[in-house]
Amino acid sequence: MAVTIYPWQQQAWQQLHAMRARLPHAILLHGNPGIGKTDFAEAFAASLLCEQPLDDGRACGICLSCGWFGQYAHPDYRRVRPEVLDGADAANSADDSDAGDDKKTAKASKVPSKEIRIDQIRALADFMNISTHRNGKRVVLLYPAEALNTISANALLKSLEEPPPDTVFLMVSNSLDRLLPTILSRCRKLALPLPTTQVALAWLEQQQVRDADMWLAEQGGAPLAALALAQAGSHEAQDELLAMLARPSVEASLKTADKLQKAVVLDLVVCLQRWLHDLLSVKLSGKLRYYPRKQSELTALAARVALPALMKAVDQARERRAIAQHPLAARLFIEDMLLDYSHLFS
Repeated sequence: MAVTIYPWQQQAWQQLHAMRARLPHAILLHGNPGIGKTDFAEAFAASLLCEQPLDDGRACGICLSCGWFGQYAHPDYRRVRPEVLDGADAANSADDSDAGDDKKTAKASKVPSKEIRIDQIRALADFMNISTHRNGKRVVLLYPAEALNTISANALLKSLEEPPPDTVFLMVSNSLDRLLPTILSRCRKLALPLPTTQVALAWLEQQQVRDADMWLAEQGGAPLAALALAQAGSHEAQDELLAMLARPSVEASLKTADKLQKAVVLDLVVCLQRWLHDLLSVKLSGKLRYYPRKQSELTALAARVALPALMKAVDQARERRAIAQHPLAARLFIEDMLLDYSHLFS
């Protein structure tokens, strides 16, 4: 595992490093998706466990502790996340030996969970009640925090209220408003900002991304999300959706819903939200943010839609996003969403 601190995270790293003199027992890193929050948290976890950290607080990368951490095998480190993320890693690497993942649960479940479950939180009890292996700190990294369900969140709360000695919880969230207020109140919060466009584009160009400005715009300025989209082998789902949004009709809505029924529903909702944002922005100010390559289509559509109806569509998209990770029937969810959109122009 490569420990990474991105160029746009330097100031946040200095803030976090300054906390080490009086380290909180729980730190909540939050910000937009796709900016490297989890990588940042892992870098700090490695630094806390490192036996000879550098002057700026970074892990040395060469001590025994860093060697263990790089193999996800440090006995004083646990990583807690939904099982579905373990499956994603397994698809990319056959040797994921993370000491913090609950593999028995993952094997027993045919469909990997998208939630952090109560048994994963309970599994931390033994870890936190034994002495640390190197007489230092123990670190728990939990992400995304909004994947905690009500039961697991309440179980975690007990540990946050009565933290074991020498234990640091690092939590990562894309959406603070989806966390229990009691969880939020027990954590020191640190916001990780989006990089400036100039910094993000420079980094993407270092990764040899072509059309970096287009990908960055479509991902709302999030460079890691832009990199992932640019490197994806296929953009069929997004292209299908954008084509339908540009030329809305009932027939197109039904056909597109059928084609996209196996796509990631949340990704589709986010794409629609960004399209509606640009549509509203074009109507009000003539400017757009996410899809400059679709300016002519958006301008034409903005002239056809009534402002109150468009505002209502923006609100509906926000509501759909809140339930997009757990739709009862993906095909019907997508169909209803696209039909509602097409009706804006009928």
